[in-house]
Amino acid sequence: MAKKQRTAIEPTRAENYPEWYQQVIKAADLAENSPVRGCMVIKPWGYGLWENIQKVLDRMFKETGHENAYFPLFIPRSFLQKEAEHVDGFAKECAVVTHSRLEADENGVLQPTGELEEPLIVRPTSETIIGEMYSKWVQSYRDLPILINQWANVVRWEMRTRLFLRTAEFLWQEGHTVHATQEEAVEETLKMLDVYETFARDYLAVPVIKGEKTAAERFPGAVSTYSIEAMMQDRKALQAGTSHFLGQNFAKSSEIKFLSSEGQEEYAWTTSWGVSTRLVGAMIMVHSDDDGLVLPPKLAPRHVVIIPVIPKEEHRDAVTDYCRKLQGELLGCNYGDQPLRVELDERDMRGGEKVWGWVKKGVPVRLEVGPRDVENDAVFLGRRDKAAKDRQTVSRKDLLQSIEGILGDIHEALYQRALKFQKENTKRIETKEEFYSWFANEKESGFVICPWAGSAELEKEISTETKVTIRCIPMDEKKTGTCPFTGTENAPMAVFARSY
Repeated sequence: MAKKQRTAIEPTRAENYPEWYQQVIKAADLAENSPVRGCMVIKPWGYGLWENIQKVLDRMFKETGHENAYFPLFIPRSFLQKEAEHVDGFAKECAVVTHSRLEADENGVLQPTGELEEPLIVRPTSETIIGEMYSKWVQSYRDLPILINQWANVVRWEMRTRLFLRTAEFLWQEGHTVHATQEEAVEETLKMLDVYETFARDYLAVPVIKGEKTAAERFPGAVSTYSIEAMMQDRKALQAGTSHFLGQNFAKSSEIKFLSSEGQEEYAWTTSWGVSTRLVGAMIMVHSDDDGLVLPPKLAPRHVVIIPVIPKEEHRDAVTDYCRKLQGELLGCNYGDQPLRVELDERDMRGGEKVWGWVKKGVPVRLEVGPRDVENDAVFLGRRDKAAKDRQTVSRKDLLQSIEGILGDIHEALYQRALKFQKENTKRIETKEEFYSWFANEKESGFVICPWAGSAELEKEISTETKVTIRCIPMDEKKTGTCPFTGTENAPMAVFARSY
């Protein structure tokens, strides 16, 4: 029997994908479970990823005319009750504050006292509290549109949690806009969906399918919900971002009304849209390998790490001086629209241990420098999108001239690899027999594209039988066909998959 090849992460993706995911996070020192059940502590390397995601998206939002604001963490229970479908959708996930203080009892044990007149819900999403404020801010058509985004934390009391993908508390952004017409609100909804698709492609290096959710999968209280759906390496789907056209539902429940240019009082049209720290989970699951984290360069906390290799003490000064000079030169280079982020690892530990540490943390480019490299004015370069042992000698001059191109090549390689995987694991089917055969193997099945004209009840029935849901009705799909479940002709295509 052939000896199993050792990997830095055990188990491997093929052996136990969920556990592999947890071990990648641990090895890269991204996050860990907190003492509070279902919540996580995001450590500096993981938070650095989220900060870079924030920076890029924040710029993209502002370029499309949005401003940032902040709204309360606590929402009065009565606010959620104004929109019946909305509260029904979130009621089972709400954390509720009922008391205002703690007092010690006769045994010195702190007990909640000061019962509130009205319970407060810890923000699961902010449509209702923001709607209350917008109702005060909007009086005339001249006050519109309102284009606001909020960076915040939210709480949804999840029973089964997984770091980054699903936690009781997570970080996100939520955009909330108000418009004078339905056309403007729909345009806004689709514009922000395009922003998310662009971000996924150009920064996460993740291919996504953009489409509309079915009624069964729609955001509670929305008229239409749109999403971007990505395929993970276990072939499951991950909803990576959503944009909701809320119609006038929330405007009516919050009394967001305005006087039109014709002097008529009208209800406004609203939208909401958001992405969360789930994007970090998507990045891990799409790109990483059995040696650890693999990061798309534009979002990596460091683009380049320089690792001095000092076999003897007599080489220390020459190697260290060379590395520090090289770091300074690289810091003067750019990648895209930002300066290079360069780490010089001068820790007192074995070179091999350093190298594998940075491999597991996913830094796109590793530069090893030893005495011979100093003599040759060169570096030993490794790319994280290639095997750890696949390294080459590059002159310092060539490195400085090509580093931006190398990072760009890594991004494109990651994207094309993920796109190829998605296409290879997506099947078009025409019959029920094909559908159930494809999804019979839970580990091997991926996406199915087929015509759909079923009801919400039929969708639920299929989901109960197979654990498969309709991810979206893809917007770029022009073909129609005969629904294999109902026989309806000219039905639009739908994307089916198991999902997170």
